[in-house]
Amino acid sequence: MSLMTRSSILLLAALIGRSFPLVAQTVDGGQDFMFQISATRPWIDTGIDLESGDAIRIAATVAQSAGSVPGVPLCNPGGLSAAPAGVGVLPLPTAPAGALIARLEGEASAPVLLGTGTDLRIKQASHVLLGMNVSGPPGCQGVVTIKLQKLSRSTTSSDPGQTRGQQLKSQLLTAAQVFLEGQFGAGKNSSTGPSKSSTGSSDSEASSPPRLTVSETPLDSDLRAHLDSLPRRVNDQFNNLGDMVNFVIVGKQADVETALESANWHIADTSNSNAMVNAIHETYNSKDYLAMPMSTLFLFGRKQDFGYEMAEPIAMIASRHHFRIWKAPFTSAGKEVWVGAGTHDIGFAKDRRNNSVTHKIDPAVDGERDNIGGSLEKNGKVRMLTYYLPPDPVGEAKNATGDRYHSDGRLLVMFLQ
Repeated sequence: MSLMTRSSILLLAALIGRSFPLVAQTVDGGQDFMFQISATRPWIDTGIDLESGDAIRIAATVAQSAGSVPGVPLCNPGGLSAAPAGVGVLPLPTAPAGALIARLEGEASAPVLLGTGTDLRIKQASHVLLGMNVSGPPGCQGVVTIKLQKLSRSTTSSDPGQTRGQQLKSQLLTAAQVFLEGQFGAGKNSSTGPSKSSTGSSDSEASSPPRLTVSETPLDSDLRAHLDSLPRRVNDQFNNLGDMVNFVIVGKQADVETALESANWHIADTSNSNAMVNAIHETYNSKDYLAMPMSTLFLFGRKQDFGYEMAEPIAMIASRHHFRIWKAPFTSAGKEVWVGAGTHDIGFAKDRRNNSVTHKIDPAVDGERDNIGGSLEKNGKVRMLTYYLPPDPVGEAKNATGDRYHSDGRLLVMFLQ
């Protein structure tokens, strides 16, 4: 939840104004996302947040449909040849009925036509939803498969010959500017008073969590008793209750560290000064800085043993998956138990404790819980996953900075290999 201080960012912005080593290196073209939508649901939340200057590339195709109904056309992203009977006012009247459309929350309320494919450049922070241009009876059947590519800054740059060092320099400067906008827009020293998040992220849910392979084998009675006695939430240094405890890892410390590293989780820096030095060092060596500092929270009367995070390079300034873990004061079958609280930062917001800038979390915290489990399961580091519902589970609450969140209250219990 912690961000660099304003002085640290200003110093960082000044330092990155210096020249970087001219290291020629191929840069990835972006991130790919796949979705399937049908006419039976008005809008699908992609969970994708975009910032000003980002671009997305969309390609859509008709998916094969098994057991189709004779006489009912397949849904087509380009639109239907004839509007279905009984159709009402279309979300986008200027586009064909059934065509693929998008809504960019934060940029404009009116939908835009995507069709079978297009590129969109984002003018201001937006949250992406996809849908079909239908109203009333669907009029078509089957699903449309959509490939959405979030293009990297280098892909959309007007200078395709930009070196890796120049790209990182540009990225860090942009990140510094974004942070400073947040500070001056929402900080307590602002002449205009507090404002909304500088990234403009809404309370929309994040992308759908991964589907986990969950065991139905009940936990042993000793471990259940320990889990029942766990605090439900962590607290900050002022004893404000905050993030919920939402997962448990059973395994030796060395195994936990190895598993998380292999799943692309990075240990967070422990202070803002370390973050500034490390960011400069990594950038001057043409590497991506992936260890944005994390605030200190408390469980069992002490601060976290480790903080881990996962994000795109530089985007970590505003958006990252992250969690804290504490070694529990008990074991399970002779193995160490680690208790964690995970959330997904999706932008900037006002810290209601002091009106400064902090990270805003996705209110659907179960998604981050399952994201952590999915990352370890994907890399074959988990022997068994199971959910456990303790007594007095957390349903709805606020974190220490005032953001609301909601949960089904279950713990995800992970046993490492």
